[in-house]
Amino acid sequence: MSATLLANLARTTDPQTMLRRFLALDAVVTTTNGLVYVVASGPVGRLLGVGSGLLFGLGVFLVVFGAGVGYLASRREPATLPVKAVIEANLAWAVAGLVALALWFSPTTAGTFWIPMQAATVAGFAALQHLALRARG
Repeated sequence: MSATLLANLARTTDPQTMLRRFLALDAVVTTTNGLVYVVASGPVGRLLGVGSGLLFGLGVFLVVFGAGVGYLASRREPATLPVKAVIEANLAWAVAGLVALALWFSPTTAGTFWIPMQAATVAGFAALQHLALRARG
């Protein structure tokens, strides 16, 4: 990805601001997703064909993780090691979702669409955060 495209996505050329914005976007999406899983685990579980207990547990995890990512995004200069941990966690989440889809889940049509889309979104956050971290130096 070119530096220009990355800057356009972040709406800034400052690598520090890019990183913070990509972390903040990740935090908002992750926390929102987690809250939906916690509040509506039954209906969402039926829609996706995934157990409501599993969704509730994942939702709690996502809310806590999203809050941590939000805290990291709020720092003037997010520390490199925690940012790398977020990137690695995002990649692990994406892979785990696809593995679970292939090996364990028997999702509905909606779940068969949602799970890979969620994995792609999370992998996209990881890629953007990685590129911004590299640009920061």
